[in-house]
Amino acid sequence: MTHNEQRRFLIDRLLEEDRRYRNIEVPEGEKEQKDLLRSLMNVRSPKPISKDFLDIQDEYLAAERDALGITDGDMLSPIPSDDRIVLWRGDITTLKVDAIVNAANCALRGCFYPLHSCIDNIVHSRSGIQLRLFCDDIMNRQGYDEPTGKAKITPAFNLPSKYVLHTVGPIITGSLTKKDCELLASCYRSCLELAAESGCKSIAFCCISTGEFHFPKDKAAEIAIKTVRDYLAENNSIDRVIFNVFGEEDHSIYRSLLGL
Repeated sequence: MTHNEQRRFLIDRLLEEDRRYRNIEVPEGEKEQKDLLRSLMNVRSPKPISKDFLDIQDEYLAAERDALGITDGDMLSPIPSDDRIVLWRGDITTLKVDAIVNAANCALRGCFYPLHSCIDNIVHSRSGIQLRLFCDDIMNRQGYDEPTGKAKITPAFNLPSKYVLHTVGPIITGSLTKKDCELLASCYRSCLELAAESGCKSIAFCCISTGEFHFPKDKAAEIAIKTVRDYLAENNSIDRVIFNVFGEEDHSIYRSLLGL
């Protein structure tokens, strides 16, 4: 089965799952088909799916992953003042590290909005349907929403990292409070502690809460750097922490705070 045939197979199977989709016509264009597949994955509820679907999905996502390119976190240059800290601008889902951090919502099952640009959506889209199923099992056993400031760890499935750390950051709706800052610091601490407990030596942080959750970017970066530095000063369990940024504004803020 070719790559294009795999994509069409996956789309057809997902459309067949729900009779509400019976009148959807599959577009001819590659980009349009990719968007449709991702959308169907985004909105799919966590429910069983066949092994043959997952096998073909895994082959398809592995090829997509390799086409994007993989960045080895061990090859990135650390900052001059600390050889355990790295600042890197790029796509966190392409990083080969022990664990990447996903800024999740309290349901912890991924983003259900089709083609949404949040990191939660992108992580789940590129990891595969197994990630939502795994998270659903965790949350069903837990029996309540994930508290802000805590973290859970899952396999990364089709991502180049080994694990994904899911953490729920504070949502800012008015003025920033001391409690908001404490909860954001707790996100970083919880991820570091859970990574260490799980045997991870390298971890890449996204900019938690600064997107859809509206935490001020400069203050968030200040909290992130201080929390990580405090943890590394007291622990030798983590060899490398990567601050991953995507946009120019975040990159500039981190460069300034890290003295670059």
